[in-house]
Amino acid sequence: MTRVDVVAPAGTDDDTDAPGPSGGARQGIQSVEIAMTVLGALERGGGPMSLTQIANASGMGASKAHRYLVSLGRAGMVAQSPSSGLYDMGPALRRLGAESLRRMDEVGLVSEYIPGLRDRTGHAVNLAVWGDHGPVIVRWDYGAYALPITVRVGATMPLLTSSVGRVYLAHLPRALTEPVLAAQGAEPAPAEIDRITEEVRRRGFAPTSGGVIPGIASVAAPVFTTGDSLPLVVALALPERAASPEVLEDVTAALLEATAAMSAELGVA
Repeated sequence: MTRVDVVAPAGTDDDTDAPGPSGGARQGIQSVEIAMTVLGALERGGGPMSLTQIANASGMGASKAHRYLVSLGRAGMVAQSPSSGLYDMGPALRRLGAESLRRMDEVGLVSEYIPGLRDRTGHAVNLAVWGDHGPVIVRWDYGAYALPITVRVGATMPLLTSSVGRVYLAHLPRALTEPVLAAQGAEPAPAEIDRITEEVRRRGFAPTSGGVIPGIASVAAPVFTTGDSLPLVVALALPERAASPEVLEDVTAALLEATAAMSAELGVA
């Protein structure tokens, strides 16, 4: 679910409407927005919380927070433990979360960000998912720079030598990656896999240059998903001649900013 961080405006009455067209936004119900502040506090708390903790995290007094908790409890959005008195997410909220995940098209949601990343950097962007035989390209948007390759959607990328593959190598269990490495004819020493895993996880991305196609540099980063779903991977591809340290630093920063937004869209903070 998308993170909720709504702050109640100071000095407003619970039952007044939120600003209308004169305030630059469509009219809404103030009390609903304040209730979402309470739910957002529960989300950020990471577990059962006391009334005082919720009130402090919501930026309101305990009596006001209690009134909202009572109403949210009646709607099943919040539940209070009979033994400890602590509050947590209720059954209706859990059902909403499960249904939201069921309806979520991860590839479709992430794909919404691809054109913007391409336009911002000017370079080709590709999106990969994990398939039966390794990382599979499911989208490729060409940038302003000509590349000496034509990448077919549906192509499987090598785990060890591609930036996309290295991200998966770092974030998937070896029970999934070792059979793929063997099928691809790659037999790296365990120490080499450990080195790649540590480096990719520490930096948050995987760069390669000429690893798959001579003359092509690439940098890839993960997009994390909720539940048991495997991560997606987004990569930028650019000609090696254009991949100066300054350019790589800029495109990597843009990539990490975009993949963080994609992960947040999929419900991972």
